[in-house]
Amino acid sequence: MPHRTRVPRSPDLDRLAATVLQPGFDGTTPPDWLRAQLAGGLGGVVLFARNISPGTAGLVRSLRAENPEVIVAVDEEGGMVTRLEAASGSSWPGNAALGLLDDPDRTERTGAEIGRMLAAEGITLNYAPDVDVNADPANPVIGVRSFGADPALVARHAAAWVAGHQSAGVAACAKHFPGHGDTVTDSHLALPAVHAARDLLERRDLPPFRAAIAAGVRAIMCGHLLVPALDPDLPATLSPRVLTGLLREELGFEGLLVTDAIEMRAVAARLPQPEIAVRALAAGADAVCVGASSPGGENVVALREAIVRAVHEGALAESRLAEAAGRVRALAAWHEAARATGEAPPVPRDPAYGVSRLGLETARLALRVTAGAERVERPVLTRPPRVIEMTARPHLAAGGAPPYGPAEALAALLPGTTRETLTPERHDLPALDDPGRAPLVVVTRDAHRHAWMRDGLRRIVRRRPDAIVMEMGLPGSPAGALYLATSGDSRVTALAAAEWLTSR
Repeated sequence: MPHRTRVPRSPDLDRLAATVLQPGFDGTTPPDWLRAQLAGGLGGVVLFARNISPGTAGLVRSLRAENPEVIVAVDEEGGMVTRLEAASGSSWPGNAALGLLDDPDRTERTGAEIGRMLAAEGITLNYAPDVDVNADPANPVIGVRSFGADPALVARHAAAWVAGHQSAGVAACAKHFPGHGDTVTDSHLALPAVHAARDLLERRDLPPFRAAIAAGVRAIMCGHLLVPALDPDLPATLSPRVLTGLLREELGFEGLLVTDAIEMRAVAARLPQPEIAVRALAAGADAVCVGASSPGGENVVALREAIVRAVHEGALAESRLAEAAGRVRALAAWHEAARATGEAPPVPRDPAYGVSRLGLETARLALRVTAGAERVERPVLTRPPRVIEMTARPHLAAGGAPPYGPAEALAALLPGTTRETLTPERHDLPALDDPGRAPLVVVTRDAHRHAWMRDGLRRIVRRRPDAIVMEMGLPGSPAGALYLATSGDSRVTALAAAEWLTSR
């Protein structure tokens, strides 16, 4: 084993090292190791769907009982990336639908509602909005999470979302700096590269971040991205040129800079986690997100020790660590001051579905319907349909398959609706000459990115030209007798499509 230099214990230095960490944990109550770390100065905790329950507000209170200044973070974009509504499906359609409507006031109100939902649970920081410009339609991880492909559109909606969200007293976090939209690699799995000239980055990827900064965004998340025009050797997370030179000195950002999760393969395949944390802090990051912790928190202890050791060995300046910890505490103080102004009003909910009224209205407005050769009479569906869902493996940012989709929405309105699922591993077409010829609804998610999905869809429509096709990802080429594009994959987008088909 490599020799580790023993360093003197410094309570103050150890507490600084703890302040800049934001680990996740398992369960809906704080484990003993987490309580101990919080009592020792741990500055942040990030919640995932695995931590959410009807008692989430109590969980947050128990975290603050150990450290009143702790930043409690969550990844609640609305739409396909949701944590608080992961069990039911999101009440909001997501950024692509907002960008399609291009109504900044609606976007600001959406950000405010999501902020109010989080404020009710005591959340400090939301790792949202996603302000990447989705320049490459083949992008496997951004897609409908983006407001769109036009930098000016994304910029104005980034600013509106941030302003609305922070009006609820919850800090927003624009991501993924310097821009994850022009990639064809998921950074959860490998290191993406953005091969764009500096002037293109200036025109395309940076305007939304400039707009978010001008709107007063409290935090920015850096992406695990290699951008050779900015730094040919290091991913943004580890690059002083990107984090300090560009974000701090050129763009003038003074808030909290947090890393994307350091266990993601984009960086974890190159370096051990402790070295990633140290080098990110040295490059200019202020908080280190650690999505997955070991059962006893051993990796969190190792990170603290590595940061302290790096200061003693000269790899990390103590002044840089103190600056980072100061920004963490400043965000916690901002949140505490915002909480002192009073509780935000609850989100108005639709009485029939229990979802946000604003979110459902947005999903209805964003629905786009293209008819085939024949005139469409409504209601389109008057009896239970057969639903075939073509679903690719969900990317890790979403956290799993959507819990509530078109089949569930249609079954609630037309009992007897059936569902079959096709996946990349199992996509042989089922028999389509069923007795009684039930209406057929084919659901796709980003069919433009998946050859097996496009091929299956062509074969289905050839055999059943009466098929209704519903695209829950980015809109593609219309197919079938009727093509519905939702521009989002959430509970409300499924509800809006089901309502339209049944004229409810």
